[in-house]
Amino acid sequence: MRTDLFDYELPEELIAQYPADRRGESRMMVLDRVSGETSIHPFSEIVNYLKPGDLMVCNNTRVMNARLYGHKGGSSDGAKVEVLLTSENESGSWKCLLKPGKRLKPGISVKLLTRNGELLEENPSFTVVSRDDDGSFEIKFNSDDAASIMNCCGHVPLPPYIKRGDETDDFERYQTIFAERPGAVAAPTAGLHFNPDVMQQIEAKGIKTVAVTLHVGPGTFKPVEVDNVLEHKMHSECFELSEETAELINSTRKKGGRIVAIGTTTVRVLESCATPDGTVSARSGWTDIFLYPPYKPRAVDVLLTNFHLPKSTLLMLVSTFAGRDNVMNAYKEAAEAEMRFYSYGDCMLLK
Repeated sequence: MRTDLFDYELPEELIAQYPADRRGESRMMVLDRVSGETSIHPFSEIVNYLKPGDLMVCNNTRVMNARLYGHKGGSSDGAKVEVLLTSENESGSWKCLLKPGKRLKPGISVKLLTRNGELLEENPSFTVVSRDDDGSFEIKFNSDDAASIMNCCGHVPLPPYIKRGDETDDFERYQTIFAERPGAVAAPTAGLHFNPDVMQQIEAKGIKTVAVTLHVGPGTFKPVEVDNVLEHKMHSECFELSEETAELINSTRKKGGRIVAIGTTTVRVLESCATPDGTVSARSGWTDIFLYPPYKPRAVDVLLTNFHLPKSTLLMLVSTFAGRDNVMNAYKEAAEAEMRFYSYGDCMLLK
């Protein structure tokens, strides 16, 4: 399986830099998984493609204000440092990415800037503990209250293809309405389209919604850089599928209902927990599952997802639902229709 089979050209102006004016006003391409036929609709029409007895499964992770800025040595004369927190260790230290990392040796202290860019004496700081072989760092804050530090100093960790700093609206718009459990550094973007009105219509149609958790990590944006897909080293992400949710998924399938996954992150959880017949078991831990054709999803029948980066593992995952040719043709049609791509863009329903 060659990586370049999942490459495509996209005009830069189609990469969404801001969300739609109001949540739920995006467009949705519907792709028939068998025929490859496509059509474009307002997202609110998703209700028309769901059936009573279906079960919608979303990801309830919450994006942390994980991007921080500070100055080495605690003085404005010190080099400016950018931090992206990725996960908390059991010891209370944090794993993170640091820029620039070459000069940040263990023992070096960094004082953080407030969200407004102020460097005050009372601002929190951290010390570099160690650097790992994968290029990430371990740091230790001078306070045990990391949530308060992210609240006063943290920024929304917008993806690298959004060429602007975070703004006030991003603190609300880069979270899904399902967000409950902090831990992600990127949003499960398919969930960004839902608003209370759409959810009310879905519920009224007899469709239940349950949640799994997968804390999206920075590896989600990493393209596959090897020529052969099989040689790619997949990143790991922390997940949880509860006993109650697993039972409801299994009972839905037994009754003939469909499992509708909201986003590729939800697919990663369900397929990590699925047996060959599509039955899922409650599990938690870390998954590095890598899905690409000719794999066929076992536990998911319908997928709502945003448009993904070229040569990305997420584009390969989507291709397992409808075949590479159908998906790549749909992407070409989406670009021709000037749909908006990536995190703040439009979406695709594969049915």
